[in-house]
Amino acid sequence: MTIWHPSDDGYANLSDHDSFINGAPHNTFARMRHEDPVAWCDGGQYKGYWSLTRYDDILKHNRNPALLSSARGIRMEDQSREEYLARRTFQETDPPEHSATRKLVNEAFSKKVIDQLEILIRDLCVDILENALSNDEFDASLLISRQLPMRMLGRVLGLPAQDLDWLVTKGDELIANTDPEYSNFVPDKADTDEFRFMPFRSPAGADLYSYAKQLMQDKAARNDTKGVLHLILQPNEQGEVISDTEFRNFFCLLVAAGNDTTRYTLSASMHALVVKPELLTLLQNADNRLWASATEEFIRWASPTMHFRRTATEDFELHGKKVKEGDKVVYWFISANRDESRFEKPFEVDLRRTPNRHMAFG
Repeated sequence: MTIWHPSDDGYANLSDHDSFINGAPHNTFARMRHEDPVAWCDGGQYKGYWSLTRYDDILKHNRNPALLSSARGIRMEDQSREEYLARRTFQETDPPEHSATRKLVNEAFSKKVIDQLEILIRDLCVDILENALSNDEFDASLLISRQLPMRMLGRVLGLPAQDLDWLVTKGDELIANTDPEYSNFVPDKADTDEFRFMPFRSPAGADLYSYAKQLMQDKAARNDTKGVLHLILQPNEQGEVISDTEFRNFFCLLVAAGNDTTRYTLSASMHALVVKPELLTLLQNADNRLWASATEEFIRWASPTMHFRRTATEDFELHGKKVKEGDKVVYWFISANRDESRFEKPFEVDLRRTPNRHMAFG
């Protein structure tokens, strides 16, 4: 069996963050799609895992949680049972539990709800852009991409304006917990043991836990029935109410996922416009239909959710590979979104690309 790991022939180590510093290793993914679409990968500090890189394989198995489950973890890292239970969100669940929670979240972030906030969101975008453009030169990733997601999320959730700078900083610390530039605590250091029950094994997770708990208490004390958070805190169809731990983990998920995916997509989109200015010219004269297809194409191009892990619930075979019960299986969505069998000229940004059934968010 071929084991994919760094070697003289140029394979990137998919378990090493450094392999992604200069962008996703698309050459490695392309070779895997063509040569070894169900590849066993050396897990480095974690256990080894199977990598799925083709669109059709990922689509098929992502729809079969009975075979490949999210309920045993979605990240490559290995967690104890206690850590997993303390840190799990609805992402680490399978239907019907996942379906019920997702329905609640979809209602809270529905188009109807967001449309009611359109003026607030537009004003926020204008403020951020005007501040950035007041400089002769500026780093768009810092002054636009970094600022917009958390501040928008804060307005959607109805959070106090004075808390947003703090939330932006905590969002940085949470999603960059492996980067010493942003955090003095990284997951594989012994001095993080006290945070092992916190999201991302990070002290920022502990800070956000405390903030979320206080947020719940304040809303209850004021009998606040407005906004998205109120919808999330309401009983579901079975009369069940989200627990304190579930809410705090969900809030941390919003800060991490809502911050990271949107920020990365904005930066990748602006980079594409700089590299190919004709795309900007096209957008400047775009109608709503083109804006809709362009938005989906920028999301496909960025592929902000690069991968999720599943766990095999039973033995099965795929492309001649024998996957055993308990094996970790990683879906590489960023590879699926460059799959030549699904997307014509996948390495080009085509703002008119339709249909565009990408897997950018898993």
